[in-house]
Amino acid sequence: MAQFYADENFNQKVLPRLQSLGHDVLTAHQAGQAGTGKTDAEVLAYAVAAARAVLTHHRKHFIKLHKQHGVHCGIVVCTNDRDYGALAQRIHDAVVAEGALNNKLLRVNKPSAP
Repeated sequence: MAQFYADENFNQKVLPRLQSLGHDVLTAHQAGQAGTGKTDAEVLAYAVAAARAVLTHHRKHFIKLHKQHGVHCGIVVCTNDRDYGALAQRIHDAVVAEGALNNKLLRVNKPSAP
């Protein structure tokens, strides 16, 4: 499964479910990177150095970084969803469907209400 680096703004309540699905998740808090004022570019550089794909809710910023740099271990941008289990499942399904995440950007969006 994937090795993720969850930036400090990613909803922590999603992470246990991702881990139960077999993903390895390192948080910015665990890495001592939270609250340090790191830019999104620095967050991406840290994830690259750690050989991890970024998990973030900062969609606009990381999509721009992906377009500018393109070389990374993967970026998964997500809309926020209070159904934490459903969000984790959508992330898992997207990663499984995609396979390798290197240099790829995955968008995981909350489904629209019917």
